[in-house]
Amino acid sequence: MPFRFVCLLLVTIITAAPLAAKEKSAAKKKRAKRKQNPALQAIQDDPKLPRVLLIGDSISIGYTLPTRELLAGKANVHRILTNGGPTTRGVAQIDRWLGEKPWDVIHFNWGLHDLKYMGPNGKNLADTAAADSHQQVPPEEYEKNLRKLVARLKETGATLIWCSTTPVPAGAGGRVVGDAVKYNAVAAKIMQENDIAIDDLYMFAKPRLKEIQLPANVHFSKPGSKALAEQVAGAIEKTLD
Repeated sequence: MPFRFVCLLLVTIITAAPLAAKEKSAAKKKRAKRKQNPALQAIQDDPKLPRVLLIGDSISIGYTLPTRELLAGKANVHRILTNGGPTTRGVAQIDRWLGEKPWDVIHFNWGLHDLKYMGPNGKNLADTAAADSHQQVPPEEYEKNLRKLVARLKETGATLIWCSTTPVPAGAGGRVVGDAVKYNAVAAKIMQENDIAIDDLYMFAKPRLKEIQLPANVHFSKPGSKALAEQVAGAIEKTLD
């Protein structure tokens, strides 16, 4: 291969590498910007209105925007800017999520990520019948974590509303039908002991799952999330009155 050709080839490679890296980085940023969920963006407070915080997983992410719309002019409806995940994540992150400003109402839930099954090497949504799979946070640990979280939330002085975990439908992988009932029972006991109101989203959703929930999936359709939002907004508005 001629020496001049080799030199030209090396120059082309050296020049192209940084350009390719820049293009890749720009494309990545563009994708991230395009995919950013508006529910996970911070909002600006109206100082005349009370401050409400939503804490929860992707179910709550789904009902955040319609809840905010329903309470427009009545409350500043914030949410944690991430998926709340299991109670273990809540315990680790709660101080950061609460921040330094006061809250008037906190509507919170953990459950679907606690009761889901994990496999070896952290496999997500594992086969519930497999001998080597386990619930991410078993009921006993869930109770301990939730008690810690409730104690921390009470320190804020906010009005607290516990939101029960929505049903697991048949066919939803990595979770067992009926487990939401068990975890909700644990949570209900804690809330009753602490005189915390319960927004029973489980009972609200259960009779209308075919209308509002995706098939064989714990998540809800867009109209379904709006229906949940009506229940959530109603529970919050009662405390504002």
